[in-house]
Amino acid sequence: MNHQPTPQTGKEKNPNLKKISGITMESIGVLMTCPMHKYLEQQLETHFNLFRLWHCNSSITEFLKTHQGNTIRAVVGDTNIGADAELIASFPNLEIVASYSVGLDKIDLRKCEEKGIRVANTPDVLTDDVADLAIGLILGVLRRICASDEYVRIGKWKDADFGLATKFSGKSVGIVGLGRIGTAIAKRAEAFGCSISYFSRSQKPFANYKFYSNIIDLATSCQILIVACALTEETHHIIDREVIDALGPKGILINIGRGAHVDETELVSALLEGRLGGAGLDVYENEPEVPEELLGLGNVVLQPHVGSDTVETSDAMADLVISNLMAHFSNKPLLTPVI
Repeated sequence: MNHQPTPQTGKEKNPNLKKISGITMESIGVLMTCPMHKYLEQQLETHFNLFRLWHCNSSITEFLKTHQGNTIRAVVGDTNIGADAELIASFPNLEIVASYSVGLDKIDLRKCEEKGIRVANTPDVLTDDVADLAIGLILGVLRRICASDEYVRIGKWKDADFGLATKFSGKSVGIVGLGRIGTAIAKRAEAFGCSISYFSRSQKPFANYKFYSNIIDLATSCQILIVACALTEETHHIIDREVIDALGPKGILINIGRGAHVDETELVSALLEGRLGGAGLDVYENEPEVPEELLGLGNVVLQPHVGSDTVETSDAMADLVISNLMAHFSNKPLLTPVI
């Protein structure tokens, strides 16, 4: 995801970092894998010796031709380019991977653990924004917000009323994954008078929502199915034809997790054939490529993977990345450790 810069200038330091910003770390090599939030890039350049992988066409081989691999002690990645086995093996002095995201599917955690490389991500700070977008996608699909906006803009309202949409309040909502984001979505849906149920690896003792140990049963029981789990081998294509058919021709699928959670071919087929009522998608299997068939469907709302993309949250995520790097190189505990 590419984020727009905030009004801050390159050499400004966030006041929250003042206590640790006095540490001299300009010689520490940090590799940024791809363009992210401009403020993050500015902060990395201020505090460290920053290298940009995309200046070498995002090729590790090209990077190593012009830079010494032993220069890099930290990698900052995101949902586009993280730290796979090839990247990790290329930098013998790599100590930490700090992800500008909550998801870890682009990081080879096993390889990091084998080599004693620390890993940190940015949980919590993006929870509200992603949960907000999930609700926005539901309203967008059911109330046909994008279609009605276009209806006004092209002048059709002058000729006829837009027509009826579908109510959200009181619907039954199923959530796949009741972690931080799934729980935040559930609380918001409760405010709309929705009944909540969920599927997870295990029942959550803190939740008063109905638990399903079988995702097919969850999809059968709800009108809106929201995907909010982490992407793992077990959850790859967890939304397949059987789940989609269980959700049915009046059901709505919302995906704010990862594109690979959904078998995209089956999703497109179900929408075209009327076996699924609609979908709200922020993520796709081959981003930024989106199936062309989806572009012409009025019962689908599409977003360009912007779940956490607000100025406030992007700055907070950047600060957390910097703080984790500072903590590591100061021999202090990571703020949000994964490994």
